Amino acid sequence: MNDYIILHYGFIPPTPEQMGEWNSWFQSIADRKVDQGHFPAGKEFSEAGAEDLPFARESITGFTMIKAENLEEAAEIASKCPFVDSTRVYEVKRNMG
Repeated sequence: MNDYIILHYGFIPPTPEQMGEWNSWFQSIADRKVDQGHFPAGKEFSEAGAEDLPFARESITGFTMIKAENLEEAAEIASKCPFVDSTRVYEVKRNMG
């Protein structure tokens, strides 16, 4: 099994129904979940300088790391995630040494 990270985009204050959908999804992947978190604040650095990143609809607002056999299986799991604006999934490769 390989590690995959699901990036969650967008935030609006959730209704109790939406929170129930998120909680159900997290329960459904409990045996595959490695880690999860959210990004309440951040900064972006570029040639133009530093800019604060909001916790808003257009932001990457969280992640869920899962175990899956391949990208197709990880994408199937991610596709069932209740999302605000979108969800993306990437394979995680770690440098060894």
